[in-house]
Amino acid sequence: MQPLKDIRVIEFCNVAAGPYCGMLLADMGADVIKVEHPDGGDNMRAWPPISDGYSENFASINRNKRSVTLNLKAPDDLARARALIDSADVVLENNRPGVMERLGLAYRDVSKGHPQLVYCSISAFGQDGPRSREAGYDLTLQAMSGVMSVTGEPAGNPVKCGVPLSDFATGLYGAFAIASALREVAATGRGVHIDTSMLGSSLAISALQTSHYFGSGEDPMKLGSAHPRNAPYEAFRVADGHVAIAAGNNTLFARACEGIGREDLVGQTRFSTNVLRAENQAELKAIFEGALADKDVNTVLVTFRGLGVACAPINSYSQALADPQVAFMGWVRPLTLPGGHETRTFASPLRFNGKTADFYRCPPILGEHNDEVFSELAGHAALRGLTPKSL
Repeated sequence: MQPLKDIRVIEFCNVAAGPYCGMLLADMGADVIKVEHPDGGDNMRAWPPISDGYSENFASINRNKRSVTLNLKAPDDLARARALIDSADVVLENNRPGVMERLGLAYRDVSKGHPQLVYCSISAFGQDGPRSREAGYDLTLQAMSGVMSVTGEPAGNPVKCGVPLSDFATGLYGAFAIASALREVAATGRGVHIDTSMLGSSLAISALQTSHYFGSGEDPMKLGSAHPRNAPYEAFRVADGHVAIAAGNNTLFARACEGIGREDLVGQTRFSTNVLRAENQAELKAIFEGALADKDVNTVLVTFRGLGVACAPINSYSQALADPQVAFMGWVRPLTLPGGHETRTFASPLRFNGKTADFYRCPPILGEHNDEVFSELAGHAALRGLTPKSL
């Protein structure tokens, strides 16, 4: 299943949000050509763990791509970059606003003779506005967007989500927007400039929190693992650890009460609805933890699963990746790094007609595809006067 197999993407991206977006397109078959500086390339290439000289972090979001090296401050290489764009359907860049403009590679420059081009810019705050030229990273965007205000325990210090939420949510939005824009191009022949920001994406996935503020005028608060509108719906301490238990309606609440031998709770007014249970969740948590204090994690899981109540252990990543459902779906795949090192990676979680997208290219060595890509360009009709020798 490669619905984007005829689409060429030129990626001018570094580290996370942009490269992740590019990989999502590459997984769907797009020919993603990653443009990197000859001196070291994408900064993520230096991130550990390093296996046989190759970053496994870099490999995790750069599979199925080709790599070319260009110094965009050198006139000949800048001309090659322009030729690459002329040959493409999509340009993806995550530089700070103004950088591509200074290079003459901004959307308004390259779209004049290429009206079908889809050009996606990923940045911290957007391409214009009072913060557009400010720097931003996942940490600072989680802080500014409000995510850190609702993450962690109520009395704890500020805590970011352990997963780079702002980076990868923005990459997802970018890939979705590009795929949607390509449909518009196919229908009308008109390209578009997509402005994808980490701040906007982080706020957009905070729909429940922003709607809480809009509806009540109150800021959402930290609740640890608890939920503002459902209970029991959090991690509960048991004899040898914690178990996450989620009972999101009256029927499931009754089953959860059966699981701890406290069916009498169902008839009590203060626990009669989701709203009331959430208002009294501290008391409800104490009741549940008291009843589960002498039960081990496995016993609790067996009991609640048997009752049809959603529950889960607090897995480490090694445990999560070893789950039988992960194996059944075929999500963990072997991956050979350029130096020959055999490792594993997490594949696309999407399945089409029961099949997961295959890997058709290993993550590239820096500049691995220079000869191949620039030879292809020599035959392209929009070389703007460049000769095959100059490419």
